[in-house]
Amino acid sequence: MDRPDKDLAFLLRYENIAWYDDGAVRILDRRCYPRKVEFVTCTRHEEVRDAIRDMVTQSAGPYTAAAMGMALAAHECRRKSEAEQRVFLTEAANCISHARPTTAKRMEQICGMMLDAAEKAWAGGAPVSETIKRRAIEVNNARYQKIEKIATYLVDRFPENGTILTQCFAETIVGMMLKEAKARGKRLRIFCPETRPYFQGARLTATVCYEMGFDVTVITDNMPAFVMQNEGVDVFTSAADAICMDGSVINKVGTFQIAIAAKHLGVPYYVTGAPDRMHASAKDVRIELRNPDFVLQAMGQKTARDGVKGYYPAFDVTPPELVTGVVTDRGIFDPHALDRYVSDADAYEVVV
Repeated sequence: MDRPDKDLAFLLRYENIAWYDDGAVRILDRRCYPRKVEFVTCTRHEEVRDAIRDMVTQSAGPYTAAAMGMALAAHECRRKSEAEQRVFLTEAANCISHARPTTAKRMEQICGMMLDAAEKAWAGGAPVSETIKRRAIEVNNARYQKIEKIATYLVDRFPENGTILTQCFAETIVGMMLKEAKARGKRLRIFCPETRPYFQGARLTATVCYEMGFDVTVITDNMPAFVMQNEGVDVFTSAADAICMDGSVINKVGTFQIAIAAKHLGVPYYVTGAPDRMHASAKDVRIELRNPDFVLQAMGQKTARDGVKGYYPAFDVTPPELVTGVVTDRGIFDPHALDRYVSDADAYEVVV
């Protein structure tokens, strides 16, 4: 059976995100990709946590890294008693899942699934690390398949010859929406803001679009309003690090200001992903403030004089009134009616 990452760009294949094998996790270093293709090798689960914290992997990459990191943790404690392994893995799950605060609850879910896999391995006498690895692959398969459904609804909103504006790196949905658009014969022109200070839009999103055969143009973070006004943008779309039940969207800093401009200019904004039941509103989400020195440089080259201060919130909050629709695997929902997604499992119709 083909894995759902088949035919996607290099960056979106499981082995090129994070992969456990023989007592180590290899993680593609997205900080230097695509100019360099380098992997960070972790031999302890704390190193996986550090790789996530240090932005070696970004967007949804940490979810795969966390799962594979749990397989590594199982390898680390393989010679301990079952009771000691259980304690060790529980502590490892807490360590890995709290690498970054804004996505901690989603990471807790991933690590919890791996703990469940460990329990099944102990009960059946199977190798714990390999059982967790298989579970990690299953979770990835399910996530990619779910996003494949999301892509079908999102591409419905794209014209046959459309111009699309993205934000940051939306990981799997970028590949899946392009795969779906190609299958339908839709010709898309894509604009990718650079998304400083890590330039994910320029390096990651644009690379995926190019590798999958689409016309792609990189713009700087301060150009989206001009581009929407002058380049005939049909749709603005982004993924989200969290979609709160009140319709608030937590995503890469800068999403809010693009959404404001899109609303003013009449460009629909569709956010992709499942609503987060654990976040009733944006008040439940801790916005991560990262090292301010990163905004004083560009790819390691300092751009500001000594003594100048920086400020670096990693995410911002886009209110629901700026969101045209939340694109899920069950259709497109009004951001003010996300309770329908979680309460009605049969609600597959488009409701926007």
